[in-house]
This record gives sequence, structure tokens and C-alpha cells, in this order.
Amino acid sequence: MMDKAGTEKPLTGIRVIEVGQLLAGPFTGTMLAYYGAEVIKVEPPGAGDPIRQWREVKNGTSLWWRSLGRNKKCITLDLKTDKGREILKDLIMTGDVLIENFRPGVMEKWGLGPDFFESNHPSLVYARISGYGQDGPLAQKPGFASVCEGFSGFRYVNGFPDQAPVRPNLSMGDSLASLHAAFGILMALHHRNKTSSGTGQVVDVALYESMFNMMEAVVPEYSGAGVVRQPSGTTVTGIVPTNTYRCGDGKYVVIGGNGDSIFKRLMEAIGRVDLANDERLSTNQGRVDNEPEIDQVLSDWTGSLSSAEVLACLEEVRVPSGPIYNVEDMFNDPQYKARGMLETVEVEGESLTIPAIAPKLSVTPGSTEWPGPAVGSHNKEILMDMLGMEEAELESLKEQGVL
Repeated sequence: MMDKAGTEKPLTGIRVIEVGQLLAGPFTGTMLAYYGAEVIKVEPPGAGDPIRQWREVKNGTSLWWRSLGRNKKCITLDLKTDKGREILKDLIMTGDVLIENFRPGVMEKWGLGPDFFESNHPSLVYARISGYGQDGPLAQKPGFASVCEGFSGFRYVNGFPDQAPVRPNLSMGDSLASLHAAFGILMALHHRNKTSSGTGQVVDVALYESMFNMMEAVVPEYSGAGVVRQPSGTTVTGIVPTNTYRCGDGKYVVIGGNGDSIFKRLMEAIGRVDLANDERLSTNQGRVDNEPEIDQVLSDWTGSLSSAEVLACLEEVRVPSGPIYNVEDMFNDPQYKARGMLETVEVEGESLTIPAIAPKLSVTPGSTEWPGPAVGSHNKEILMDMLGMEEAELESLKEQGVL
């Protein structure tokens, strides 16, 4: 795959078969497709992936799907039928990577587990995403992101003391699992390509483990000091000041003044030279010990000014700070525009803005070539051109409900 400037993308020549649904598996495929992999998405006939109908729907299709399905070739197969599974097997045999996020054991029951391909297609990288991984006592437990975020320890530290843990209004577990899966796939491809055997391997990604990877010092602090990290609202435990403050215009800003020299500049900027020179507050630990006092001082200051005035003042003295953006703010911000983080595609004759995908590569960047297509858009291309079927056979499979 080439980008719009004609540059070959870094994953050009890699074929990925995606049989996952909803978010964790499909977002993995989205990232690989963005950087040039040929991603063939297999969906059930009819409505396709359920995410096509989630949240805001326009002209019968979720707007989210136009972003999540970008650059993918979409075919339909009823995997509950023998013929559907047979075709999928043939398709996987042509691929470099398989992405699946069924419940552990489903692919084995269908005769499509890793053991079959280790013998018949040893170069395949077989990526599996599930709630709790492919083994262990919880492997068969349903693994939705919301549940796995709690099991990982993430939800416990996210919220306010003495209140119910808070969930971010995003599927963090799914998205982070996708990032781990994409990273694992690339490592497995690199290993395959640098060894003489050219063998693939299984990439086993668990949602809860992907969240667990984000838990920083929680484990060693408990092991070494017996400390159980607690929720801390809008602050971060053990680093002061770093918090969210309400301004006089009702808007919120984030201030990160936790470096020793930064804190001194911050206090001088808000007119509290006494605190800037206070020995109690010259180190982070001293500031942690006096966090309520510092936060009250900063809250009083921000509350007396507009958010624009607060940010202008802090920018002048090089104190890290910024606004709390919603999506409308993102659309209007010159930084987002300058970095190309908002891409425009055409859907049924109308323009639609979808997010670009990071990271940015200077020589072989990724790009969106087309938005998420309709269900089964590439049936003929994939099944006829790639697998050698005749058009009459496709029509027969369609009548049987296989496609």
C-alpha cells in the first residue's frame, strides 16, 4: 500500500486476516492497516460487526465505524457453517497475521487454532486477544473491558477517596489491549523475518494484563513498603502540585508545577514569594506533606482569573499548564491542525473528519486511504481474485447464507 504521496508504507506486503469484532481486535487491525498492511476483515453476513451500529449512526452506519474500518477490505463469512470456516482457513493460509478476539477455545473448536497452523502454515503470526488470556483459571470468563479494568487494579486508583471508582468515558481496556497486540505482532514479525526458520508464533494478549502494564509503581510499592495505592481524585499520589483547577470563568486548567525550580517560578508568578522561598516546600516530599495548603493557594488564584489569563501567566514563566479540551476545542486548535491529527474522508458524498493515528514516521508515514466500507464490499475481490472462486460459486454461497 502506498500513501497519497506515493510513498510505500512500512507494513506494505503484510497481509492480516482480522476475525475480531467490536473494539480490541478491530482497532489492532486499524493500526496495522493505517501503516500499510492489507487487512482483510471477516464479518458475519447481514449487519456485520456490531460496532457498525454503535453510538451515533448516520445513514444506517455508525460514524465510529468509518474511522475504525478505515483501509480495511471487508468480506462476509458465516463462521457457524462448515463452508464458512473452510473458506476462512483458506484465507488464513494466504496471510502473514491472524487477529482474533473470540472467547478462548472457540477457534480450536472450529479447527482453526494455533496447532493447525503451526503444522500447515508455520510462518503465521497468530494474535489472540481475550479478557484474561488463553490459560489460567479465568480464561473462560467473559472479558469485557469494563470488568477487566477493575480486575487489573486500574479502576481502584481511578476516582475520589470514599467514592465509587470512576470509569473514563472510553473503553481503555480494549484500546490498550489493541496497542499491546499491535506491538506484539510487530515483534513477532521482526523475529520471523530475522531468523532462518521464518516461523511465526502466538501473541497472547489479555485485556487485564494490558491495563496492569500501566500500573507504574503500584506492585513494588506494595511489595517493598506495604503501601496500597489509593484513589486521589484529580491529583497524582506523591507528586505535588499537579492538579486540575477551576478558573473564574468556570473553565478548568491543568497545572503541573511539581519540579523544584518550576514550583518556585509558579509561586512567584502568582504573587506568593513567601511560598517560593519556603524551605518546607523546596522538595517534592515537602510539598506532598503540605499538599492541601498548596492546592488551596492555587485554587484561590485560578478562581480569581479567567482560564485564558491563568494560562497566559503560566506560559510566560514556563510552568507546564493547559486547558481541559472537549472535541470541539480540538477541532479549533491550531496544534491539532498543524500536526495533521484530523483527517477528512468522503462518505456517501459528504465530508467526515476522523482522527489520524500516531506515531508519525518521517519517511514512511501512515494515512487513511478510504473510510470504513460497507459490509461485504470486497467479497468478489478477495474470494475471486485471491482464492480463485468463480462468480457462480459466490452466488451459490450467498444463497446458502454463507456470505
